[in-house]
Amino acid sequence: MTESVRNVSEKDQLRADIYQLIAALLRRTPSAELLDFLANLEVDAEQDNDMTKAWLALKLAAGQFTPEQLEDEYFALFVGVGCGEILPYGSWFMTGSLMDKPLALLRQDLLQLGFAREEDVKEPEDHVAALCEVMGTLILEAPGYRQLAFYQRHMASWIERFIEKLSTSPSAAFYATVGQLCKAFFDLEAIEFEQLSLDIPVNCPGNDDMQSAEEEKVQVN
Repeated sequence: MTESVRNVSEKDQLRADIYQLIAALLRRTPSAELLDFLANLEVDAEQDNDMTKAWLALKLAAGQFTPEQLEDEYFALFVGVGCGEILPYGSWFMTGSLMDKPLALLRQDLLQLGFAREEDVKEPEDHVAALCEVMGTLILEAPGYRQLAFYQRHMASWIERFIEKLSTSPSAAFYATVGQLCKAFFDLEAIEFEQLSLDIPVNCPGNDDMQSAEEEKVQVN
């Protein structure tokens, strides 16, 4: 990232942490340490909302599975023989093919934002885990209009369909609860970005970025 670190509210820190947690769960099979962390989450069960229900479901599931069991589930969902039940790539959900224009546009944006691909990472940059990692960083380091522009351009049009497939795929047991968390969280994010779009001044420098993003998205679709 090229932006300087900014003052971060408790709410934004939590948003960034959840993006990073989702990324960790979708990037690879969760480790024993991550499962233990989730199984011991302190959740205020008295709050009757979708996020609380999702946290409780994930907490319960984390205590019922071992990493070895989840290796098989993760493989069936995201890897498979030939391919898994879900292709977790933005290009696939946006165009029906891999390595397409959305990935090229994403790579341009990542370069402009100062993100560099790590040499040991084999997956394309439009893997849903990678996009969540970027969002987590943007929330901590970038102004709101850059968060909004990136989300609208690279996630907003397809993330709900990904979550639906994750929640309903035949092999999803533990990952059905991950899908539940994603659903509750991204529903809140949609509200967050809707409000953010209303709060951004018309002459904000990011508006040019978002206008260009929308125009290019129309061309891609």
